[in-house]
Amino acid sequence: MNIAHPFREGNGRAMRIWLDHMLSCGFGVVVDWSRIDKDEYLQAMGRSPFDDSKIHNLLENALTDQIDDPEIFMSGLDASFWFEGFNQYRCFELIE
Repeated sequence: MNIAHPFREGNGRAMRIWLDHMLSCGFGVVVDWSRIDKDEYLQAMGRSPFDDSKIHNLLENALTDQIDDPEIFMSGLDASFWFEGFNQYRCFELIE
């Protein structure tokens, strides 16, 4: 998905939201993105077209069945933006 997405800006965020949606609908789990190290993730994503074992392991080790937990959802959005260098706001701060 990250390679196929047609725009440079938003590829990672779109892919992470899509992946969580697919996992929650198909398997009843989502990725707890706050449990994934940013540098490890970015390196694994860079290698994934050639070797997806590292990204697969990172994601598999961060799966949770707490798909209805708003804290997991919001921290996932925060982590998704943080992975791409946007960390000025936190999601819970914006809704309060």
